[in-house]
Amino acid sequence: MTQPTPESTGNRPLAGRDYPADLAQLLAWFSDDESCVDYLQWLRWPEGICCPRCLSAFVNNEPDNRFRCKKCWYRFSATAGTIFDKTRTPLTVWFQTAWLMTAGKSGVCAAHLHRVLPISSYQTAWSMLGKLRSVMSTQDSSLLSGRVEVDESFFGGHRPGRTGRGAAGKTLVAGAIEIAEDGWGRARLAIIPDASAASLREFITANIAPGSTIVSDGWRGYGNAVEGYAHEPVSVWKSGLEAHASLPAVHRLFALVKRMIEGTYQGSGSVGHLQEYLDEFVFRFNRRHSTHRGLVFMRLLERAVKRGPVTYRNLVRKPEPKAVHPRGVSGPHALPGSMEREASERPWRSPRATLE
Repeated sequence: MTQPTPESTGNRPLAGRDYPADLAQLLAWFSDDESCVDYLQWLRWPEGICCPRCLSAFVNNEPDNRFRCKKCWYRFSATAGTIFDKTRTPLTVWFQTAWLMTAGKSGVCAAHLHRVLPISSYQTAWSMLGKLRSVMSTQDSSLLSGRVEVDESFFGGHRPGRTGRGAAGKTLVAGAIEIAEDGWGRARLAIIPDASAASLREFITANIAPGSTIVSDGWRGYGNAVEGYAHEPVSVWKSGLEAHASLPAVHRLFALVKRMIEGTYQGSGSVGHLQEYLDEFVFRFNRRHSTHRGLVFMRLLERAVKRGPVTYRNLVRKPEPKAVHPRGVSGPHALPGSMEREASERPWRSPRATLE
């Protein structure tokens, strides 16, 4: 039986039906792990449950919200092969953590999370946040397009010595943001090794669609980096403007992310984890116009069940773990026992037509 989802019916996700409209509704919907598992099943298999090993759509129900493939007899669950795999933390706590990460503009730090939620240790809270950040990267997102401001900025605090592109001992971050007459669009942020043409070229091609217009300062590195793009260099020296005035959008972007790191994480922007914080900021920034923060919460959980597992060792030793996507296709399936509750108790399972 195919489950109704906004995407499968052509409808936009709605607050109070597909995702909680506020914190009170979040706590009411997801008061136990069974409801959380059912929501993850709905997000992971919108067109029907299938075996992640052999991709068969014919499965049997097992106890504890698990399934058994009729073809290869593999036993699996909605959390298997995801960042929730083998977690000992209740899913209700995971959902509240995801809400805190997406509901505000600045996120949440591990120390605060450990204080306000029933999490066993600071290490566990830090690991949970790291796993959720690991699915926030923009690697699967569409490229920026149109007119795009591009610049670089150093992160890492104040140090004596040379400033600007020749500064040592700091981390260089490239930024890009769409600009239009009616405001700013989506953004990208990434650590780069230096401001050479090769490094800038790699950042531009990875994040901006060919044919777009690059608006940058007059740094010579952009000369060879923008091949295949229209280029509008703005010379700060010739214009007589300050750098933040000549490229206002991207400099505002840098100011906002630095404020988040200084405020929420007390400036802990080490090279090892800085990219994770940049990805978290961009994830929220690109969804800042969402009418409900609950929609951002839903999008985060959608990614969480479509990316592979991340261990604590991955987070410590490999700040950017390679994404391994859970296998699976949509198709007919048996109705899980957890779905047998009335639709009114789980609004996301309600037939679409009755709610239009």
